[in-house]
Amino acid sequence: QVQLVESGGGLVQAGGSLRLSCAATGTSFSLYSMAWYRQAPGKERELVAFITRGGTTNYADSVKGRFTISRGDADNTVYLQMNSLKPEDTAVYYCQSAGKWGQGTQVTVSS
Repeated sequence: QVQLVESGGGLVQAGGSLRLSCAATGTSFSLYSMAWYRQAPGKERELVAFITRGGTTNYADSVKGRFTISRGDADNTVYLQMNSLKPEDTAVYYCQSAGKWGQGTQVTVSS
């Protein structure tokens, strides 16, 4: 059974950093693109960043230059390094790949 499990969320002050991880089990995710989405209260889920199987990355304009997505295919994990965090980055962050979603991890940025 394919599963995605996120970790690394928490509470941080504005300007701080967090690193999210998404561990995948049940298949080899080196075959798939992987993505991070987020959903803030009262808002629609939005794409934050994705990385293709070949390593090409793309980012939402709102996080360019601050967030970095990377993947460790040896351990079936995708990471999201988030720097210079802003209160507007507060959301539940979800990992997505191969048509599956993780359960989400809360990121809260205080001003």
